[in-house]
Amino acid sequence: MVRRLEARDLVVNYGEVPGVKGISLHVEQGEIIALLGANGAGKSTTLKAFMGMVRSKSGAILLDGADVTGEPAYTAPRRGVALVPEGRRIFKRMTVKENLEVGGVTRSASERPALLAQVYTMFPRLQERSTQLAGTLSGGEQQMLAIGRALMAKPDFILFDEPSLGLAPLVTASVMDAVRRISSEFGVGAILVEQNVEVALDVASRAYVLCRGQIALEGESDAVRVDPALRQAYLGMSH
Repeated sequence: MVRRLEARDLVVNYGEVPGVKGISLHVEQGEIIALLGANGAGKSTTLKAFMGMVRSKSGAILLDGADVTGEPAYTAPRRGVALVPEGRRIFKRMTVKENLEVGGVTRSASERPALLAQVYTMFPRLQERSTQLAGTLSGGEQQMLAIGRALMAKPDFILFDEPSLGLAPLVTASVMDAVRRISSEFGVGAILVEQNVEVALDVASRAYVLCRGQIALEGESDAVRVDPALRQAYLGMSH
């Protein structure tokens, strides 16, 4: 069965301020969708709602049709949902291998060596640096470590929050190639929150564009790319 992760009529407030205003979106296993929009549009808030890191005021988070709204964040990996957070959030004073092992805590001890080998196959640089302190890695290597840590949970879905932030174009291309491979080789569904619109639309098959907490546009990536509503959602975005 192909798994499905869905937000339905989701409303999230920050205090009295509406952050997300009744949005509906979904992603299936093996599919990459992009979640686009200007700063403050509600993208990261949506990912946090999927992870159970913020409480929704109304609406629902569904996994395979079952309501998981309000489930605590620490249970998300057990449900098959992992997050690659904005800013990477690696443990800088731990080694590369120790960071990866933290990501595998929800898996059985017998599974972890194979998962670690899988991550090292995808990111050989991490294996080369396995005993190095994570804080001494380059920005691109730290991003690969954050992705590898998420993979250690053997998820069916990975939520990527601004994975190209602060990275050079060549490194960004490498990270996006990893997102593609994770989807195609492991059948993982991905929600990609990304400021770099062109990069995101190249990777994703479908896209949702948020504007002030609402979905302003959705559709196949090629159609979204040429829709005037995309430009309108990014006030002042260059052509």
